[in-house]
Amino acid sequence: MKKLIIRQLGRADYVPTWEAMQAFTDNRNDDTADELWIVEHPPVFTQGQAGKQEHLLAPGDIPVVPVDRGGQVTYHGPGQLVVYFMVNIRRLKIGVRGLVSAIEETVVSSLAEYGIESAPRPDAPGVYIGEEKVCSLGLRIRRGCSFHGLALNVNMDLSPFMRINPCGYAGMVMTQTADHQGPTQVEEAAQLIIKYFAAQLHYAEVAQETGLAKDYVQAS
Repeated sequence: MKKLIIRQLGRADYVPTWEAMQAFTDNRNDDTADELWIVEHPPVFTQGQAGKQEHLLAPGDIPVVPVDRGGQVTYHGPGQLVVYFMVNIRRLKIGVRGLVSAIEETVVSSLAEYGIESAPRPDAPGVYIGEEKVCSLGLRIRRGCSFHGLALNVNMDLSPFMRINPCGYAGMVMTQTADHQGPTQVEEAAQLIIKYFAAQLHYAEVAQETGLAKDYVQAS
């Protein structure tokens, strides 16, 4: 049976959550259920492996964390839904492109419930409403399993995006679902992402849990 565990992490600092993702991925085996981690982060810029310093225009008092996902720099903050996809793509036999497509289609289907037309772009990963970006996407694959994930702007302060070139694109305009008669609460958006992602990859069982298991959390 294909089982998907949903972990509700609430508001959590970025670095401990990232370390827990790495620990979970390193310690999972072929019998470990896939998980989605639902979280909001305090303000932070994360710089992907391909990140270039020139895309950090004026980070100011917001910390910058170099991380091991693909892509360039992005911003996380309150009012943004972050979903981490802890998925064994080797077991699912879908490949990286298959997972990316499933995530993008999950977002498109979720927004369509509100009558919002959105679409991915082949030249710039993520999901867009017209020319404006509403959802960023960055993954890492290790041992046939994914971690990192998406950041969907729901109802947040978008001004920190002005301090960077989002995802490495100068002049990229960011938007949020609340400005398009879409979800105004992170929890509301999360329920749609969970529903459509489970359907996309045909999970037979979805279970909800709160917080991280102790063995995910690295000792400090």
